[in-house]
Amino acid sequence: MLLYSGHEEENTPNTRGVTLMLSKEAQNALVGWESHGSRIIKASSKTKEEITMNVIQCCAPTNDSNDVDKDQFYDIEHKTTFNQYQCHNL
Repeated sequence: MLLYSGHEEENTPNTRGVTLMLSKEAQNALVGWESHGSRIIKASSKTKEEITMNVIQCCAPTNDSNDVDKDQFYDIEHKTTFNQYQCHNL
């Protein structure tokens, strides 16, 4: 199973996104996933011990990107995404 976060426009399919590829075992443990724009995706699974495990995949802007894109990612998307999850989860 592939979880994808990115553009779906007709002229730019599957660009500027991130993907998580899940095994059958990971698919069975998956309890949900969220897209946070085209650069961040989060999947939540339950471990055998019933602990919630969050996997966050990011595609940060490179140094060649404009300052607005970098600032938006690091100041808004990154902080918002990571600050909303509880510390006692994995």
